[in-house]
Amino acid sequence: MMLAGGAIVGGNLAVARAAHAYGSDTIKIGLVGCGARGTGAAIQALNTAGGGTRLVAMADVFESSIQTAYRTINSKHPDKVDVDATRFVGFDAYQQLLKTDCDFVILATPPGFRPLHFEAAVDAGKHVFMEKPVATDAPGVRRILAANEKAKQKGLGVQVGLQRHHEFRYRECIGKLQDGAIGDLMFGRAYWNGGGVWVRPRTPEQTELEYQVRNWYYFNWICGDHINEQHVHNLDVINWLLGEYPIEAQGQGGREVRKGTDHGQIFDHHMVEFTYPSGFKLLSQCRHIQGCWNNVSEHVHGSRGTCDISDALIRDRQGNKIWQSDAKETKGGKGWQQEHHDFFASLRRGETPNEADYGALSTMTAIMGRMATYSGKVVKWDEAINCKQSLANVDAMYSFDDTAPVQLDANGQYPVAVPGSKDKTV
Repeated sequence: MMLAGGAIVGGNLAVARAAHAYGSDTIKIGLVGCGARGTGAAIQALNTAGGGTRLVAMADVFESSIQTAYRTINSKHPDKVDVDATRFVGFDAYQQLLKTDCDFVILATPPGFRPLHFEAAVDAGKHVFMEKPVATDAPGVRRILAANEKAKQKGLGVQVGLQRHHEFRYRECIGKLQDGAIGDLMFGRAYWNGGGVWVRPRTPEQTELEYQVRNWYYFNWICGDHINEQHVHNLDVINWLLGEYPIEAQGQGGREVRKGTDHGQIFDHHMVEFTYPSGFKLLSQCRHIQGCWNNVSEHVHGSRGTCDISDALIRDRQGNKIWQSDAKETKGGKGWQQEHHDFFASLRRGETPNEADYGALSTMTAIMGRMATYSGKVVKWDEAINCKQSLANVDAMYSFDDTAPVQLDANGQYPVAVPGSKDKTV
């Protein structure tokens, strides 16, 4: 359903603008996905300097999300929001938004829709900022990679919300490690352990599909499990450091405390050992269980010392501190804002930075880890990335009355992977 019409321009104009150095010109922004992350990304884009920015269109499947996002964004930048006539609601809202004269689109819906929306944005000739992860299954990753080849041909800038690449502490630390600060890199550890996230209970008037979209974190077709949705950040840091992607994974996981239907299908803990082409081993751990040890960080061990990458802290083999970044960001950094500063500055210089390939391959790393924990088997990279199992046909979703990709069984439970079984759920 479309609330109101927006200005429509031919695709050729948008493509022509792709190669244009915007300078101090106004860059027009469209927002697809008006939840908390999309709202934050839009504010951060409008915070950028060097020229004008305006939010000119918004799209979401929920009108209430657009209204909430509009109020929040407008409270921060009342002089940069012009969307009264260009708010679109429904599963086709992204299509309507891409017909407007926006130059740049933020894709921040739940990740199951990312491949579809990215492909459409590229076809429309828009520069793209898309949140991580960029897919929930291997066919989605391949779709992102194929669409990105088109983006490169069109001269479109693409940024992925793996913001650690834009944090000064991380960049400085990774550079030192790659220059040999702790010798040969041999072993790594990566963690995203916390108490979990929100639960949005079912309401009587909801269809099954609406319930799953609102409670999206707990369904693999739209989230990909928390190893994909959150832990992808830590896995990406190790991939970035090594300059390569793992060739195999094996691990274990399960549902220790989150066992009810309100937690859908996903595991609450994963432990994965990744092996890289160089022989490097990564022990990866992510957990959503309250009352346990919480930690979000990346570590690497070398022949001459160790490094806490998340703290940008290097120690020798005796444990003595030999270097720590003095960059101003605290742990966690300010990468969410810096990535937009960097991207918009590049566009204004006429450059077209592109992060989609590593965003897709780090997403695939997380998906391969999930495949390993769900199956209990050793999973090879080539097997994982060429997997044909698609978790949902989001292209065919038109309304909340459509059939949801997963259904409750006779016992009122959603299908959950059982390691060692013949279940093909990935």
